[in-house]
Amino acid sequence: MVSSPPTSSNAVLNLEGSLSSSTDSPIPDSDRTTDNITSRSMIAILDFGSQYSELIARRIRETQVYSEVLTYHISAEDLLKFNPKGIILSGGPNSVYDAGAPQCDPEIFNLGIPVLGVCYGMQLMAKQLGGKVEQAERGEYGKAELQIDDPTDLFTNVDTGVTMWMSHGDSVIDLPRGFEVLAHTANTPCAAIADHDKKLYGVQFHPEVVHSAGGMAMIRNFVYHICECEPSWTTDAFIENSIREIRAQVGDKRVLLALSGGVDSSTLAFLLHKAIGDKLTCMFIDQGFMRKLEPERLVKLFEEQFHIHVEYVNARERFLERVKGVTDPEQKRKIIGGEFINVFEEESQRLGPFDFLAQGTLYPDVIESADTNADPVTGKRVAVKIKSHHNVGGLPDNLRFTLVEPLRKLFKDEVRKVGTALGLPEEIVKRQPFPGPGLAIRIIGDITSDRLNTLRDADLIVRQEINRAGQYNNLWQAFAVLLPTVRSVGVMGDKRTYSHPVVLRLVTSEDGMTADWARVPYDLLETISNRIVNEVEGVNRVVLDITSKPPGTIEWE
Repeated sequence: MVSSPPTSSNAVLNLEGSLSSSTDSPIPDSDRTTDNITSRSMIAILDFGSQYSELIARRIRETQVYSEVLTYHISAEDLLKFNPKGIILSGGPNSVYDAGAPQCDPEIFNLGIPVLGVCYGMQLMAKQLGGKVEQAERGEYGKAELQIDDPTDLFTNVDTGVTMWMSHGDSVIDLPRGFEVLAHTANTPCAAIADHDKKLYGVQFHPEVVHSAGGMAMIRNFVYHICECEPSWTTDAFIENSIREIRAQVGDKRVLLALSGGVDSSTLAFLLHKAIGDKLTCMFIDQGFMRKLEPERLVKLFEEQFHIHVEYVNARERFLERVKGVTDPEQKRKIIGGEFINVFEEESQRLGPFDFLAQGTLYPDVIESADTNADPVTGKRVAVKIKSHHNVGGLPDNLRFTLVEPLRKLFKDEVRKVGTALGLPEEIVKRQPFPGPGLAIRIIGDITSDRLNTLRDADLIVRQEINRAGQYNNLWQAFAVLLPTVRSVGVMGDKRTYSHPVVLRLVTSEDGMTADWARVPYDLLETISNRIVNEVEGVNRVVLDITSKPPGTIEWE
């Protein structure tokens, strides 16, 4: 199975970011302690099932203060072990008056630590402290103009009339004792409330989303003015602390890293190499679902430019056989993830022994895959799990490695900053996200060698033209999707064709949690379409996906 990567006369083609990537639960243990960075200033976010919980955490991190998403049912006593300077209660899909609606420990409001409730979090705080919440006569969704009644504390330097993003069907009708109204909208009299003496605040809108114009100013006010945090969460501090932790954990043992070539695993490879040098071994498993020329480019970069040895494993036929006839996207992901582990363990025994396995697991992977907000009685999740992540939850229980995951506290944008600080080239640091299962989930339906080759050719054209037009860094992702089960009639050279369509997916986003379709120039779309139809065999139509996320997802599977 082990061999040299496939060769090509174009193996060193530079596509400016064309490399692929893959992408302990946050639930606190009773004896958990924080590290020497988080103990300085930390904001705890209690997750009630909001799709925006991790976005709140990202916004806090942007102020250079550490934040962590914790389960909503953590006790006040256990929460104190994190030594938080502030607490944020997230939004959620429930109504606070529903039977079985998630509740937090009411003693949290008596800790003397500032609390900010967001949407459901505000309603829950109001209800638990003696206020009243009811279904509003009119729900409020989307942009709303916020009129500020008290421009101090939370709203310092926030202009009245600013646009905020609303998403609620319930409203606070009666305030708890000691609270007052800070702001209102045309439909919501209590859009923001506070008990200034106890430093308890609530907002009915979502300051964390990009649509809320004054949101970051409010978050900074809460973090610095109200919670009195210090900006201790920096890239340099993270790198220094991580190197110490890696060396302490690994000692003189060997570490094996599954390298994909994307920003996550590449940053991890650089960080590990800086910490432990030649005790690191990288393995690249070519599962056959990579984009055109990626395996060649990856091995050349790491071997010749970075001087980090990579063991190349050609497992293309094995993976293709495993997914033969599989059409369900979640089943594809699980099969590919499981087979990856099988190959990895087999090859590690040949190269070993290794005591440690390094993974480029990121914080969103941990949050979305773990039951961070599972009900303590029923075990059911408050939020819906959209899809599984191959880095988390796909490992066997009898894994013989000890995991090393120094990036598991980081969001993608933070990884890019770490990668830049470690000296990764721009083509990797600014590389667009690419799913772990690769092109297997960009072919809708059954996967075959011919279909993979068709998609590779179309995808290469998309990436080449996006780069030539100078649009690569303006887009979160730009790729092609093949619909092999769909055919349409066309005319090429005065002859009738009956071939497949390719879908263009071009999106803009700040974090991948929400996304919008990109308004790229029509001339660029025309060039891409003409090239695909003329150069890719079996394709006679190109269509554009103009669906935002939500309601769609960025990937089709």
